[in-house]
Amino acid sequence: MIGLRHILTGAAVALTMSSSLFAADCNGVAEWQPTTVYLGGDQATQNNQLYTAAWWTQNQSPETHSGPWQEWKHQGECEGTNPPGNEPPTAIINGPFSAKVGDTIAMNATASSDADGFIESYSWTFGDGASSNEMNPAHQYNAEGTYDVTLEVTDDDGAKAVAKTTATISNDTPPPTTDAKVIGYFAEWGVYGRDYHVKDIATSGSADRLTHILYAFGNVKNGKCTVGDSYAAYDKAYSAADSVDGVADTWDTGALRGNIGQFKRLKEMYPHLKIIWSFGGWTWSGGFGEAAQNPDAFAESCYQLINDPRWAGVFDGIDIDWEYPNECGLTCDNSGFDGYRNLMAALRARFGTQLVTSAIGAAEAKLRAADYGGAAPYVDFYMLMTYDYFGAFNPQGPTAPHSPLYSYNGIPTDGFYSDKGIQVLKSLGVPSDKILLGIGFYGRGWTGVTQSAPGGSASGAAQGEYEAGINDYKILKQSCPATGLIAGTAYAHCGNNWWSYDTPQTIQSKMDYVKQQGLDGAFFWELSGDTADGELIRAIDNGLK
Repeated sequence: MIGLRHILTGAAVALTMSSSLFAADCNGVAEWQPTTVYLGGDQATQNNQLYTAAWWTQNQSPETHSGPWQEWKHQGECEGTNPPGNEPPTAIINGPFSAKVGDTIAMNATASSDADGFIESYSWTFGDGASSNEMNPAHQYNAEGTYDVTLEVTDDDGAKAVAKTTATISNDTPPPTTDAKVIGYFAEWGVYGRDYHVKDIATSGSADRLTHILYAFGNVKNGKCTVGDSYAAYDKAYSAADSVDGVADTWDTGALRGNIGQFKRLKEMYPHLKIIWSFGGWTWSGGFGEAAQNPDAFAESCYQLINDPRWAGVFDGIDIDWEYPNECGLTCDNSGFDGYRNLMAALRARFGTQLVTSAIGAAEAKLRAADYGGAAPYVDFYMLMTYDYFGAFNPQGPTAPHSPLYSYNGIPTDGFYSDKGIQVLKSLGVPSDKILLGIGFYGRGWTGVTQSAPGGSASGAAQGEYEAGINDYKILKQSCPATGLIAGTAYAHCGNNWWSYDTPQTIQSKMDYVKQQGLDGAFFWELSGDTADGELIRAIDNGLK
């Protein structure tokens, strides 16, 4: 999310590693490389120390990421090395692959080589539980999705090398999507500098197209749900000209004003709309760890706040935007693998038939850190935050689209694309019809860029209207129109600035993907980023029909 949210992937805490008191056999283990993807159980050495990956990781140094709940486990100081003078082999796969369900894919490792000997063995894993020891295996996939294909080769001296690619499998008959959801975030603080109000949802034509609105954010403090900004929420008075229904607020005792008062009127005008109060976000997720220690008490506090008699009937449920359970966001959480599931179970038990939803991170490491599959029965739907993969939080670049739908040649971090997150979530047991694809109504950009195509270097964050490196779509549409397409999204190079963002054209392709995958619809961050006539919301709605 923007404003209170900054970076999807989070930042790990650096720890200083003490010297090892035990030795480890490092024979055949390659030195850690920042561009290599490591899966759980993979090993690497760094500065004569052996490490084992705890889960999927890339570009995270073992030396500084081997503490508790981090990506690497320190195994000890290396006792042995590859045989002197032995050069490791090279592993090469003829991928990536694309096929239909049931098609036979011919995989080939003949380009692999060993400069000072020969390759003694080949070991393939296909990402669906199957494997092979053949040099050139053939494989069929029985379900659609994107699978990680890994080849490990071993030479005659025991040295190893690994190559990775993907197999994208589609179905001839896409499952239909009916009653798809169109969900948008309304930022509580948008009524200030952004001058965006509930009335704008109606005047833009968006209220007719939206199915749900998420009110962001409530805070989580002392194990309880609390109001974020009480003035904006229920005290700010609207004149007749600024009110959604043309009727001015009053100062009568007990009168409901502010955003919540405007939502009440909006629902009276558009009875189909569901309003959900979202808690947490990038800045206010630090309190979830305490809440997880007593989930029943937390759920009770949230229920009482959301169903407060002052605004009874306005909210249809609760959204949990915890960044991130058992992982690091602005702060690091240690509630364990079960903490999130227990929290959602308590919310479902207390809220009954009211909506219980959750916005969740899309990086594989974060999806595997908490029990999202086990929590799925308690959740009406998950909103996968498939944006903010890349941006000027890496000020020198390389430039890359912040919300790619698919991978592409040269992507800075393997696995940082929307389809990957969707497929991982499915593999954890979450049904397709409980997953929504995320769209950003903003772009991320760099300055000091001379290269038009993605992958260029930069000197820093491009100037933004409200925050460096970020601009709303409504601004970028005019100031830096799209000049190219990549991986299902758009980019723009204007002067020495480089931006990536979604347009009506790329949203159409993403909605085609939503229907093809049988997802529950799409959601976006956030309403004020759209044009005055709701151009992007219209594209989502039309694309899902």
